[in-house]
Amino acid sequence: MTYCVGMMLDAGLVLMSDTRTNSGVDNISTFRKMFSWSVPGERIITLMTSGNLATTQAVISQLEERNKVPGDRHPSILEAPTMFQIATEVGRRLRGVIEGPGELPEPGEGPQAEGAKFTASIVLAGQIKGMEPRLFLIYPEGNFIEASFDTPFFQIGETKYGRPILLRGYDRAMRFEDAVKLLMVSFDSTLAANLSVGLPLDLMVIERDRFTPLHQRRVGAEDPYFRSISRGWSDALRRAFQSLPSYDLASGDGNPG
Repeated sequence: MTYCVGMMLDAGLVLMSDTRTNSGVDNISTFRKMFSWSVPGERIITLMTSGNLATTQAVISQLEERNKVPGDRHPSILEAPTMFQIATEVGRRLRGVIEGPGELPEPGEGPQAEGAKFTASIVLAGQIKGMEPRLFLIYPEGNFIEASFDTPFFQIGETKYGRPILLRGYDRAMRFEDAVKLLMVSFDSTLAANLSVGLPLDLMVIERDRFTPLHQRRVGAEDPYFRSISRGWSDALRRAFQSLPSYDLASGDGNPG
């Protein structure tokens, strides 16, 4: 399992992903799930992946053209004229890897018929010069949706534990610093509830009209800021719980005395 979040702000984009991959409780590994390409002054493109590791690695390899010698590699997504066309290309590659070589399979055939283990989802974020920053969620079938004012962030992987935090704390006009703090809390809640999501975390901040990352780092278990967020959030929840009205068993209706 995994957990990745892409968030759209007025100021740009904030992205965070975990790095845990597991095939059972006795086979846990760390793999990067955030991949980025940029042409300074012209475009920046970032992907975050969730799902079958072999599937997502094959998609990234195809995008980076790893079958070519290093000097001949030039990802096609660096030439597409719009982010929409990049989303279309990534979706096509993802669907092609999942369905396998050859013609499209009939319903009930191919890897998807064997279950969800071959599937994957991708969050695509970025900006091309002269256009707005854009954020997409790409499904295993290759189709996708785009973030909007009604849906300003996307999650993939183990989403349920961190989603309430984002819903209550998100503000499109918030500063990057507050967005990072919100994501830290969301990830801390997910880490506490699900062992299939794990540190370290990869963080990237993309400022509007700046075609290289404004901020990028890996957050490990000993990171002092993340540890302070984790302790502070736990303490704040306890204080908030204690401040709520007590349930009154004697009253019969639970109303506080």
